[in-house]
Order: sequence, then C-alpha cells, then structure tokens
Amino acid sequence: MAFASLSRSQGRIPDGRRRLPGNHLLACLFGLNFAFSLTVATALILTPSRLFHHPALQAPATCVALIVAAAAVVGAIRYVRADHGDKEGHQHAAELIDTVLCTSREWLWTVDDRDIFTFSSRASASLLGYEPAELIGQPTTTVVAQEDSDRARSSILASQEPDSPSSVITVRCRHRDGSPVWVETSCRPRFTAGGEPAGFEGTSRLLTSASAQEAAATRSRELITEIITGQGLLAAFQPIHDLETGRIIGVEALSRFVSEESFSAEHWFAEASAIGLGAELEFAALQTALKAAEDLPLPLYIALNISPAACLDPRLPGLLENSGVALGRLVLELTERLPVEEYGLLAAALDPLRQCGLRLAVDDAGSGFASMRHILHLRPDIIKLDRSLIAGIDADTGQYALGAAMVEFARRIQASLVAEGIETHAELTAVMGLGMSSGQGYFLGRPSIQRREWDSWFDQDALTGPHEITSPART
Repeated sequence: MAFASLSRSQGRIPDGRRRLPGNHLLACLFGLNFAFSLTVATALILTPSRLFHHPALQAPATCVALIVAAAAVVGAIRYVRADHGDKEGHQHAAELIDTVLCTSREWLWTVDDRDIFTFSSRASASLLGYEPAELIGQPTTTVVAQEDSDRARSSILASQEPDSPSSVITVRCRHRDGSPVWVETSCRPRFTAGGEPAGFEGTSRLLTSASAQEAAATRSRELITEIITGQGLLAAFQPIHDLETGRIIGVEALSRFVSEESFSAEHWFAEASAIGLGAELEFAALQTALKAAEDLPLPLYIALNISPAACLDPRLPGLLENSGVALGRLVLELTERLPVEEYGLLAAALDPLRQCGLRLAVDDAGSGFASMRHILHLRPDIIKLDRSLIAGIDADTGQYALGAAMVEFARRIQASLVAEGIETHAELTAVMGLGMSSGQGYFLGRPSIQRREWDSWFDQDALTGPHEITSPART
C-alpha cells in the first residue's frame, strides 16, 4: 500500500540525516579496518621488527604496508561517497513523499489501536475542514459517526494478516461545518513487530456527486431499515389543554429516533420517502405510538400524524381497529402541506373509520393554501393552527385578525380549534382572548417519552402548575 512505511514510523517522514542500522555497522567496520591498516603500516615503516632487518626484505615490507594503507584510504573514500549517496537518496525520497502529501487530493491517515489519529496529511483541511495538527491526538469520532466507525472497523478486521490486501469501503464523514462528506477509503490493519494489532492506516478520497448520492441512498436505506426492524423508534407525547379549564384533554404523538445521527424526525421521514420506504417508516411510527398510547389514561384522545398517502394504504384500517386504543379516542392529523390529487379517494378511505368514531384533524392550518384545501374538502373535526400564526400573535395586529377569522371559520363549520406552538404567556393570553378552545406548546407542556411525566400531567396539582391557565376578560 502506498506510504505504508509512514505508519510504521508514527507518521514521521524520513530525512537525509537518518541512517539505517546496517549503514552504522558498515561505518564501524570500515573505521576499524582503516585504523588497523594505518597502525600496521606505521609499525612496519617506523619500527620494523628483526624479521625485516635484512635489506632485501625491508623494501617489500614497506611496499606491503603502503598498499594496505592505500587500500584502507580507498575503502574509506568509497564509504564516504556511498554514505553521501545514501543521504541524498533518503533526502530525495523524503522530498518526494512530502511533495505527494502536500499535493495529493487523497487524505492519508493512521490511527492507533484506540482509534486515535497518529498521522494526517494536509488533505484533511480541504476534505474535512480540519488541519492535520487539529486531528492528530483526537479520536476518529471527531470526523466519523460512531456507528460508521464501528461498521468500518468490522469490515477492515476481516483481514488480520500484516501483508493482507487493503479493504475498500465507503464511509460517511462529518465536515467541520456539520455537513456529510462521503469518501471512499482504502485501509488495512497495522501490526507491531511482534504481530500485535497497532491500529489502522489508509487513504480516503472524496466521492463524485453521483457516487456520493448512491452511497448516501444505500446508507440511508440501511439506517432506516434498522430503525423499522429494530428498536430505533420511540413515542413522545405532548399534552393538549382545554384552555377554559386548564385540564389536559388529549396528546399529540410525536416520533423520536434512536440513532447516532442528530437528525430531526422530519428529516428521517423525508429521507425514507425519497428512497421508497416512506410508508414502512410511517406505519412503524404509528404502531409504536399506538402501543405506547395504551398506557395513557382515559378519556384522553391521541392525535396521530399521518400523510394522505398512508390514509389510502389498505393496512391502515386493520392497524387502527386491532390496536389497544378505541377508535373513539384516536385522531388522525393530516400533515401533508402539498395539494392532494384526489380528495374523493381520500374521503372514501376515511369515512368508514370516521363513522366508527375516528376523528380527523388538519395540521398546520394557516401555513399555506394546501392546508385550507384539506379543510374545505374533508371537513375535519379539528383544525390545528400552525405555529407560524401563533408566534407573536399578541403583538401583530394582522396575525391577531387572522386568528379571529379562523375562530369564526371553525365555529361555522363546527370544528374544534387547537392553537399549536404556544410558547409565552402573552401568546396564551392572546389566543384565549380570541376564544380558541384548546392549545398546546412548550409553555403548556413539552413532549416527553417518560411515562412518569405522562402520569404527572394528570396530577390535579400539576394542572395548575407553573403555567396556570386563567381566562382573560374578552372584548
């Protein structure tokens, strides 16, 4: 694998001043040879023994000594030249690697056995928004979600030998600004000299738009399938108050997703719809909410968010009728903000259920023309005013006038009105002054997945707790 040697030196690039152990041994041998040769030659020339007192032997002995000394000098010169060439070779290799690291668009990295970055090339800055120095010493979860990191580890560990080929996987990273970055990663395990696991090394490159979209769709399908088939869904309930008495009369069921990703419920439903799993996720959410609603006390009603497409699904009647909650306590909230193609089919699908006690609500009224069309064509039992109409209604005369018109409109079509998103006492006072009968919002009660909190809502003392509802004088 390219640059694999870097990981074995903990990310340090070799330079010309570093010598291999073998070079040090050669230097020692040449030095000893040179010193020995000079000593012998000097001894022979300056202090010849009796063996060489004979004039006929002195000349050959002197020649031999000079030849030995010359050989030592030549050997030393050759070593110096070889060592200089070795230095130049190392320097050239270091410069070449440094050039590749600085210019390559691929991100080279190494991590230890604790998933801590020990090396990062400069490409991390353009790819993920982090300089190498910001990543070294940090866990991989800085740029990769834990579940993606675990999945990558499982794939890589399929090959455990030091010389095994690298694995190529697609990984979703997280840019510094929070946006997803899809990369193709080639990596393999690292091992110590003793064969012990020492982490991983690899290169990552940015996927093209088409490849990234395909990878994103595949990953989304995997995640959503896990949510549907596993324990990835929870039901949260938000109380709905009768604004006249302050008592809780119902709850809205909201989906909460158990995932490493910090996406909203709207994101998950939109993502599921985009990859063809919208209906499956929606019905999984309905089942979760209905099961949790069995623990709520009578006579509270339970509002379930549903799309028009799910209302037409033949599985819906059986799901509702076979649940542990009576139809008379269920309200279906249409959440679609786009126009419905055929209201006749939608009404025909819902009418049998409505005749058995099911009620229909239109959500987000006041946020657009689509919701008003739903109201006109379906004649719902409940109209839920969107937060965009309620926010600041106490200070905006236009919103206040529109709120008054909606109160009159609901009265004329005999529908109940619920003000959504009440977050301040001033907003509560305004909607009560307009005659809106019901309301929900953070000021009155936040959504909760905790059963003990559901129970606390029905404590008579809690009903007139920190946000006691009092009816203002109406004009």
